[in-house]
Amino acid sequence: MTDHAPNEARVIPLRPGPAAPGPPAPPAAAPREPLWRHLVGDVLRRERQAQERTLKDVADAARISMPYLSEVERGRKEASSEVLAAAAGALGLSLGDLLARTHAELVRVTSRRSAVPARSVRNGSVRNGSAHDGLCLAA
Repeated sequence: MTDHAPNEARVIPLRPGPAAPGPPAPPAAAPREPLWRHLVGDVLRRERQAQERTLKDVADAARISMPYLSEVERGRKEASSEVLAAAAGALGLSLGDLLARTHAELVRVTSRRSAVPARSVRNGSVRNGSAHDGLCLAA
C-alpha cells in the first residue's frame, strides 16, 4: 500500500474575491514620462496615415527599410537624426517640423496629468510651474 496525496482540485477564481487581510497594497507608481521614441513614432505614423500613404511608400521614399520604419513608428527603435530626417522628408516635413510636432505631442500628453508642484530646477527641471519650459533637443 502506498501513501497518496488526496485527489483535490485547486480552484483559481476568474475574478478576485474580497481582499484578504494583510499588509496594505503598495501605492500605485507615478505615471512614467513618455519616451521620446514613442512620441516620434506616433507623430510619424499619424502624418503618414493623414496623407493616406502606405508604410512601403514612405519607406521607399525615405530609402530606409519598411520593417525598420515600422519599428520606428511603433517606438521600438531609437532612430538616428539621419533616419528621422529621411522619414520626415519623405512625408514632406523638415526635421525641425517633426521635432516641433513631437514636442507639441509631449506637452499635450504630459499636460493631461495632474498639476506638478514647482520644484527647483536642480531637482526636477520644473521652473515657474511649467515642466517644459526651455526644452531643447539637438538633432
